[in-house]
Amino acid sequence: MGGLFGVVSKSSCVFDLFFGTDYHSHLGTRRGGMAVYGEAGFQRAIHNIENSPFRTKFEKDVDEMEGNLGIGCISDSEPQPLIVRSHLGNFAITTVGRINNINELIETCYAKGYTHFLEMSGGDVNPTELVASLITQKDSIVEGIRYAQQLVDGSMTMLVLTSEGMYAARDRLGRTPIVIGRKEGAFCASFESFAFLNLGYTAYRELGPSEIVYMTAESCETVSAPTEEMRICTFLWVYYGYPTSTYEGINVEQMRYNCGAKLAARDGDTVKPDIVAGIPDSGTAHAVGYANESGIPFARPFIKYTPTWPRSFMPQQQSQRNFIAKMKLIAIDALIRDRSLLLIDDSIVRGTQLRETTEFLYQSGAKEVHIRTACPPLLFGCKYLNFSRSKSELDLIARRVILKREGSEEAAKAKLPLYADPTTPEYRVMVEDIGKELNFTSLQYCRLDDLIASVGIPSCKLCTYCWSGQE
Repeated sequence: MGGLFGVVSKSSCVFDLFFGTDYHSHLGTRRGGMAVYGEAGFQRAIHNIENSPFRTKFEKDVDEMEGNLGIGCISDSEPQPLIVRSHLGNFAITTVGRINNINELIETCYAKGYTHFLEMSGGDVNPTELVASLITQKDSIVEGIRYAQQLVDGSMTMLVLTSEGMYAARDRLGRTPIVIGRKEGAFCASFESFAFLNLGYTAYRELGPSEIVYMTAESCETVSAPTEEMRICTFLWVYYGYPTSTYEGINVEQMRYNCGAKLAARDGDTVKPDIVAGIPDSGTAHAVGYANESGIPFARPFIKYTPTWPRSFMPQQQSQRNFIAKMKLIAIDALIRDRSLLLIDDSIVRGTQLRETTEFLYQSGAKEVHIRTACPPLLFGCKYLNFSRSKSELDLIARRVILKREGSEEAAKAKLPLYADPTTPEYRVMVEDIGKELNFTSLQYCRLDDLIASVGIPSCKLCTYCWSGQE
């Protein structure tokens, strides 16, 4: 994933840029970057933030950077922002998204005279550099952004900073958000709607799908109109989004309460746990909603050790992820021993961490461990936002149990629509198999129709591909 933030101001933007970008730290853990433009031209700083938070790594840069225009990013992959020199002038660029047809687009650039790309350490081309090359094939930045939006298979939201102002462009189908903030003498563009509030900005408006705006310190002008079709990622509400964020007018925390309530209503009186709890952090609000609806007390048998594990994302290697998942949560024996627990997590991907958590709870004296998840079974790898780091869809536990039951990948793929439908026998046995494999007392997933109702916007405007396989 990743997040981005940009500022255009009559005065120095560095302070706002630093804190606005830092407020996106929950969206990635690999790299952070800032680029500003001032009297000295473009300045840029990029740091690895895997072992130290953004704020710590960039404190020195804040003192050294000068400028009244700037963009910043948190990235889970490539280093950015990039500074580009082209026939359109010099500009800085940062992006959020995923390019599935990257090799095809590289060949397109070669065919049109773009002779080379810088190779990253893993041998790949930086997607943000590729987007910059697509932009510079046209006669203006706006035309170039439109061209990139049309060609990219996947998603691509971006900020482009020139010496005069900033372009903000939302993905063609609006899979990720951009919201504009305003205060006296400044405008900002942000992935997360809350990131500018403590800096004195008020929400100005959200961009529509594929919309491009040009901002200066005095104005925000639409230079390419939004389109009607939208597929915003539903997982933003389930997991990615910070509780204080709002997308398309729907607050993340409130949506999670709604979702928890839907889970409780589906359960009815079928389970009678002593307490309801959420797996920190994103499962907590769903658990509050469940407790409020069911009347079962909410408690926190796990506490995240936030002094050293404040962020929700994990390292790239699965073995390290499993270890840290164990280390960052500390159990409270008095709330576990001899209790029946109902835990809510945002999702089950591979199932490894949740299985280890459940085993630990049994070892700590829990009588029962019922698991509820705030979204349907993950049956398809995300093609748009790199949600799962899985190299194969068979890393997904739902796909593994389906394969085991069907006997071959061909047969399993042919029956995926049946396994995605919560009214079928295939869905029921899949959930039972997952629960048995992970040693849960019981397991239920949030149904897709309940999830969509929890968000409260039309299903045709939501991307639900990872659950339904429907684009």
